[in-house]
Amino acid sequence: MQVWAVIYNQSLFKDQLYERALSSVDPDSQARIKKFYHRVDACRTLIGRLLVRSMLRKRGVALDTVEFAATSAGKPYITSQGIDDPIAYNITHDNNLVAMAFAQGVQNPPAYSLGIDIMKIKIPGRETLSSFIDVVGDQLTELEHGLLKPGIRDTERLQRFYWMWTLKEAYTKALGLGLGFDFKRVEFDVVSRIVRVDGKIPEGWKFNMFALSDNGDLYQGVVAEFVGGVTTEVVDENHLPDWLTVYDAVPFVEDTLSVLEL
Repeated sequence: MQVWAVIYNQSLFKDQLYERALSSVDPDSQARIKKFYHRVDACRTLIGRLLVRSMLRKRGVALDTVEFAATSAGKPYITSQGIDDPIAYNITHDNNLVAMAFAQGVQNPPAYSLGIDIMKIKIPGRETLSSFIDVVGDQLTELEHGLLKPGIRDTERLQRFYWMWTLKEAYTKALGLGLGFDFKRVEFDVVSRIVRVDGKIPEGWKFNMFALSDNGDLYQGVVAEFVGGVTTEVVDENHLPDWLTVYDAVPFVEDTLSVLEL
């Protein structure tokens, strides 16, 4: 499993590069991207499309053999890859970050059981930390609420919350489920690093926790991957793991375009 993360800076992403990158993706993607009102949303979606294409091209996959589709719940996947060991992928974005997890040997085709979620560590809007937690409180278990009680440093409480939330998101994305899944069914004991689903530890899952920063902003993320045949484990990386590569958007796009134009 690997993760590529791209840091997007709107002021550096000039119109000429945007137009050149847009012309490199398929017509359906171009049409979707052009519908966004805000350029930042268009650029994040465009970077997501380029991440997949760059990954496939660098692995020797001819893009004219590749076809994309989506499940009924909206999870995208590759229907035709032209290789014996298909690649699973999943993309997430939040604020200035776009990230893609990808792996081979993942189970449960066609969309495969791989999911990633990443979020910037902040309190939205004018909320206090306690009111923010209360807003989503019905999606947390009693144990999770206990781990977020006042008395713990606010920075620790906020980080704990986002570990819980990104794990829940990554797991449901790996399952390929839509917004109807009850997050309360998934419990992450962030102190003991134990995951339970419907009160039991699920078999065969691996959860990789990671964090990275962008000009002082901290992001936390989780990759959920069903590998089967193993005891579920939570891996907490206290540094940038060797499976995580971080790019700035401009050099990433320029490099990707050079690869796609070969």
